[in-house]
Amino acid sequence: MAKTDIARRVYNHTWKLDPIVRSLLDTDFYKLLMLQMIWGMYPKVDATFTLINRTTSVRLADEIDEQELRDQLDHARTLRFSKKEMIWLGGNNFYGRKQIFEPEFLAWLEGFRLPDYELTRRNGQYELSFPGPWMYTTLWEIPALAIINELRSRAAMRSFGPFALDVLYARAKAKMWAKTERLKALPGIRISDFGTRRRHSFLWQRWCVEALKEGIGDAFTGTSNVLLAMDNDLEALGTNAHELPMVFAALANSEEEMREAPYRVLQDWQRYYGGNLLIVLPDTFGTAAFLRDAPDWIADWTGFRPDSAPPIEGGEKILSWWREKGKDPKQKLLIFSDGLEVETIEETYRHFRGNVRMSFGWGTNLTNDFEGCAPTETKSLDAISLVCKVSEANGRPAVKLSDNPAKATGDEREIKRYLRIFGEKGRVEQLVKV
Repeated sequence: MAKTDIARRVYNHTWKLDPIVRSLLDTDFYKLLMLQMIWGMYPKVDATFTLINRTTSVRLADEIDEQELRDQLDHARTLRFSKKEMIWLGGNNFYGRKQIFEPEFLAWLEGFRLPDYELTRRNGQYELSFPGPWMYTTLWEIPALAIINELRSRAAMRSFGPFALDVLYARAKAKMWAKTERLKALPGIRISDFGTRRRHSFLWQRWCVEALKEGIGDAFTGTSNVLLAMDNDLEALGTNAHELPMVFAALANSEEEMREAPYRVLQDWQRYYGGNLLIVLPDTFGTAAFLRDAPDWIADWTGFRPDSAPPIEGGEKILSWWREKGKDPKQKLLIFSDGLEVETIEETYRHFRGNVRMSFGWGTNLTNDFEGCAPTETKSLDAISLVCKVSEANGRPAVKLSDNPAKATGDEREIKRYLRIFGEKGRVEQLVKV
């Protein structure tokens, strides 16, 4: 397979529109898994997704041209799943299971198109939201983030000539390959690509995925990006995300129902999926609260993905909880995925090795680490913390508390109400870089 000259491709922008998202499969696998459950069980629920720039020092509306953003969003709305993509989704094995997607769901998906959006500017930021039926708006999250991040990268590189771009990508490749060699030295390490949402560009993510496939061999377990999994004969990886308990809690009619929301989600998930897909994401309203009230049957699940607590601290709390439930952590799985850098992966690997099975979902610092690579000083290529979260469900405000208060989302009054219901134990504020 011929390798794309990324620097030359970036420089040669002579066409009117260079689409950032060219396929609806250019999304994370967990979105399709969640979508099938939403389609099957909650087709009448409305959910609004809203862009949130946590790196407030970066004024996105000053860096990205509004018409370019609209053009990219409008182009994404023209996309449909191709016949080849539908055949692959219907016929491929995922997590060792045939036909994980129901024929009726795939028939509906074949006609899917992204719904409309709302975009305004305020105080140097874009206010971008996606209102509508949940089973349509949920698929906007990943392409919206990918579009904005790549538009920001393009704007930062617009003044670079072909040689400056060559230098930029040569340095970024060397930097990424040096990380790959460090990871290769860790026996039994399991690494996957989770970098779609905040990538530098699609072409760069593809390069990183192909480099990992060659560089660490079987230690590279796959990618969350469905299109890259299909094109590179890799496992498509992912389970569920914060939006499920956020919506369930928003729809609750009592405080008791709110406290039960994270577990109702898992009951529904278990009904749809089993086996290796039984991974718990515990931190939507705080891991301590989740473990405090968790039913015993959750201890039988395959593993946990601690997302916003420091990995060693968060992992140890889960190991202690498993032991309290009479489970051997060595038979369980921890998936670490929050803002991982190679040093964090090494430290976490060494701490837990032999005590629990581990996997690392490597995201932004895999697919968007250009710090110090530009031939001229610029911060515009540095990754920022950009998310697209559920803000409303059936007109009710949605909230995420997180183990890290800096990652909480929602109306301040609602956050205080949720804290009163779920508690603040175990929440520790940390700097959010990506």
